[in-house]
Amino acid sequence: MNRALFSLYHKEGCESFARFLVDRGYEILSTGGTYKYLQERGIPVSEVSQVTGFPEVFDGRVKTLHPMIHGGILFRRENSSHQQQLTSHKIVPIDFVVVNLYPFKETIQKPNVTLEEIIEQIDIGGVALIRAAAKNYHDVCIIVDNNDIPLIQEEIEKNGSVSLETRTRLATKAFSHTAYYDSMISTYFQRMTEMTFPMEMGLPLKKISSLRYGENPHQQAALYRSFVDANISTINAEILWGKEMSYNNYLDADGCLDILREFANDKPFAVIIKHTNPCGAAYGQTLQEAFKRAKASDPVSAFGGIIGVNQTMDKSTATSIIEDFFEIVIAPEYDPEALDILKTKKNLRILKLKGSEWMKKGLNYRRIEGGMLVQEWDQVGMSQETWKVVTRTSPTDEQNEDLKFAWKIAKHVKSNAIVYVKAGQVIGVGAGQMSRVDSARIALEKTTNVGLHIQGAVMASDAFFPFRDTVDTAAKDGIVAIVQPGGSMRDQESIDAANEHGIAMVFTGIRHFKH
Repeated sequence: MNRALFSLYHKEGCESFARFLVDRGYEILSTGGTYKYLQERGIPVSEVSQVTGFPEVFDGRVKTLHPMIHGGILFRRENSSHQQQLTSHKIVPIDFVVVNLYPFKETIQKPNVTLEEIIEQIDIGGVALIRAAAKNYHDVCIIVDNNDIPLIQEEIEKNGSVSLETRTRLATKAFSHTAYYDSMISTYFQRMTEMTFPMEMGLPLKKISSLRYGENPHQQAALYRSFVDANISTINAEILWGKEMSYNNYLDADGCLDILREFANDKPFAVIIKHTNPCGAAYGQTLQEAFKRAKASDPVSAFGGIIGVNQTMDKSTATSIIEDFFEIVIAPEYDPEALDILKTKKNLRILKLKGSEWMKKGLNYRRIEGGMLVQEWDQVGMSQETWKVVTRTSPTDEQNEDLKFAWKIAKHVKSNAIVYVKAGQVIGVGAGQMSRVDSARIALEKTTNVGLHIQGAVMASDAFFPFRDTVDTAAKDGIVAIVQPGGSMRDQESIDAANEHGIAMVFTGIRHFKH
């Protein structure tokens, strides 16, 4: 007789598959809770303890961890020695294993949950059953996903059994499932014990969707969610309108959100992103003014970009946005009228941020061939109290505000990064150049190309100046104050240059490289 073992935390709907198997001559074995559930629904079922001759013990901690169960799963059908041992020990074969696990993820997300409650939701027996059945996939069919049941039923109806190809695929899914489950647990304990860089690491990622393609059409791609990152993110954002997000959309939107984090609880602010770099950003008296000033930073590059705002999207701002083509709009909330206006652009993706935690969690992973680079996120708090004026001239209060603004933006520009800001508006960005002087020149070109005036602006640099040439260039262009990390062996040369030109320079002591 064929047998199937059901051991389920979430039992709803399992009776239909159990009945399907019973109708085809299968005996159903089950653990306590699932046994009762099936019995109440009229399914003939035997309790596991009837097979093992041993009751469930320790408040259900030990149910199926018994050689009478695991032997019935793991023995190799074609091995005569295994067959003899099976007979001599009166072990019954088990051909199907249907398991879902304790809800560890859901438990740790509960408010005020205790460590004791969390530990009790770490599944032991279920994981052991899954791995045993998956290991012996040549003879046993493992089911961890109800979505696979229709295919299994179809094969049984047609062929009387499940094909080796399907059992292999199901075993692969099962091993991935237990790896994901274990990585959730290990990640939780790593964070609880503040073990930032453990010797061994598993990443708990769950596929959300396939993407049309990756960075380019010839690259396949998919989107995965990290189980613990319940903070504000593009993955958690609600898509209110527009076609599906692409790989590049997610990258750009994430870059946009990184800058919004810097201005989350600030006055009206807007940023426009292109290829993960900010091409425009500005404060405004109103959100509409902030957007218009951000677009004016570089209207050519802004075309087809990603817009992010830090306050509720209103009607007037939405009206200004639809005058041009943009890929995505991101906001914490939308007025109904604003949403209706934005929806007149059928290809515009509208994202509403969800959550309350702006701080990034976990670690930053960067794949390289043969391994992974892992680091903390660059989210050190910005306080001007630690800034040091190193020149004879000090910034004015207005210049200080612009320096602070420019420093926040420069942090999110590809290195080498130079940012020019004037009166709360980015007026020039030089990104990703091998020479810092070239980045400064590009930032100046951006400024002059759109008719903005650099005279009286401030400059931010993501890293120190190795030579005085960048300071000389900035002074010649009309920059009145500079913020940079400092730390070069030739810092004094840059300080001397600033003093010669009568401009203020501030050292932050913190570098913001972005590769």
